[in-house]
Amino acid sequence: MSTPALSPWLHRPLAELLRQRGHAWLLQGPSGLGQYELALALAAAWLCEQPKEEGGTACGHCPSCHAIEVRTHADLCVLMPEVAMQELGWPLDEKAQADIDDKKRKPSREIRVEAMRDAVGFAQRTSARGRGKVVLVYPAERMNTITANALLKTLEEPVGDVRFVLASEAAWQLLPTIRSRCLGFTLPWPGTAEAEAWLAAQDVPAADATALLRAAGGRPSDALRLARSGQSPKAWSLLPKAVSRGDVAALADQSPSQAIGSLQKLCHDLMAVGNGAAPRFFEAADLPPAVPSHLALARWSKSLANAARTAEHPYNPGLMLEALVSEARTTLNSAARRP
Repeated sequence: MSTPALSPWLHRPLAELLRQRGHAWLLQGPSGLGQYELALALAAAWLCEQPKEEGGTACGHCPSCHAIEVRTHADLCVLMPEVAMQELGWPLDEKAQADIDDKKRKPSREIRVEAMRDAVGFAQRTSARGRGKVVLVYPAERMNTITANALLKTLEEPVGDVRFVLASEAAWQLLPTIRSRCLGFTLPWPGTAEAEAWLAAQDVPAADATALLRAAGGRPSDALRLARSGQSPKAWSLLPKAVSRGDVAALADQSPSQAIGSLQKLCHDLMAVGNGAAPRFFEAADLPPAVPSHLALARWSKSLANAARTAEHPYNPGLMLEALVSEARTTLNSAARRP
């Protein structure tokens, strides 16, 4: 799997990061802005054997850059949940891969403490290619307390020439001690025109780009994910009124986790409209004409947050979707019954 191309709105942040010194960076911001891509580009630049004279970015063709592209660089340690490692093409260690292949366990959705301990050992070894070592952690919020504490001492007192880049879509979930030992960098939001141009370059039809970008809350990478999953802009615009009628088919092509995310976006927009603000994920005309009470929306929001905790392992996905739509219908129609 090739290294992802850096999105146009990340070129300036990369240049800014390379101009500064520091052994540990925390790249933070909402999902869909490119934290992983920027973290990998930064690691590649640090390890590159022939960095470009202008800006110091990775050349893309030296042995170091090639080793990163084919996921075999001896001086780069990547820490991710195993599901993310598989998705992004990074190899698991032999024991973990054997356990998963033998169906002894499922791929982890957290960064395992065993992997972190291996990373601590990696940080103490001598650089193989003479350009230092890099530990990349993504998404950093997937470290539990034990895993984060295993990293903490090495982060406080790095050995030799090791550098860290942590990328997070929920930095507030990290331990304060982790955040305090990193230099923070918040990713910029791309402009609408820039995001739409990027989506067009990824073969997303121009007629769909605007609607998908809205459905993703302005996050280009999330909009691309929606496009590649087959999300129909028309179906998205019809979703609010469909669930208000109790139409389960409106969410039939979504997993429980995705359905909860869609309903959370609807709940967010209704809360915004109820407080006099503009909706973010749907056009105002797509929303039900009557907005439920603040109390009803708050209860629905809390219920959706609770459902999200078990969405990856529902007892019965079909029944869960029916329950989600039933609750949405009850909440959305409560506005019509208000005196």
